[in-house]
Amino acid sequence: MSGLDPEKTMQFLFSLRSRGVTDARVLAAMEQVDRGLFVKGLFAERAYDDTPLPIACGQTISQPSVVGLMTQALKVRPRDTVLEIGTGSGYQAAILSKLARRVYTVERHKRLVRETGDLFRALGMTNVTAMLSDGSFGLPEQAPFDRIIVTAAAEDPPGPLLAQLKIGGIMVLPVGQSDAVQTLIRVTRTEDGLDYDELLPVRFVPLLEGLGKDEA
Repeated sequence: MSGLDPEKTMQFLFSLRSRGVTDARVLAAMEQVDRGLFVKGLFAERAYDDTPLPIACGQTISQPSVVGLMTQALKVRPRDTVLEIGTGSGYQAAILSKLARRVYTVERHKRLVRETGDLFRALGMTNVTAMLSDGSFGLPEQAPFDRIIVTAAAEDPPGPLLAQLKIGGIMVLPVGQSDAVQTLIRVTRTEDGLDYDELLPVRFVPLLEGLGKDEA
């Protein structure tokens, strides 16, 4: 992590491990991606705390341990194509870029798409594509996907996203009412249907239909 000295990097990784992030590939990816590059303004000095922080357009950057646990639950393989719903700061997509062959990330706020796209290019992350789109409909033109991750809470897994998941594919997302504690679940698509696993309680912004206001 270019923004941290070795001691702080060790503290950051220890914090992740202590909260259950133990997958070696996930930890290596998170070590390579400097969260400080994705947090701006007043909260930049807290970029390495294990806490969610506000970003532009009324959104948040998730706490690192939750990002790590979601990524770990997704079980990304090197040849996978991944769809992320809710680009936000771009931090989750950047980590996925270290693990997957290709990452498509969609966001309903034009400002966030523009800023994260610029950052991905500056960091040389050529396998990530950020797009302005209503994430509740997924990205049918690029489907099906090996993995889908949703970084906003829906009351139920959206049907269009489930339909874009390959047989053997995995989707990780928070479900539940937006004003209550939600549950992170993993959905695995099998030949016979869908298997659901409850993982942990979380709290995310709600998954909204439509595009956000032009924040330019």
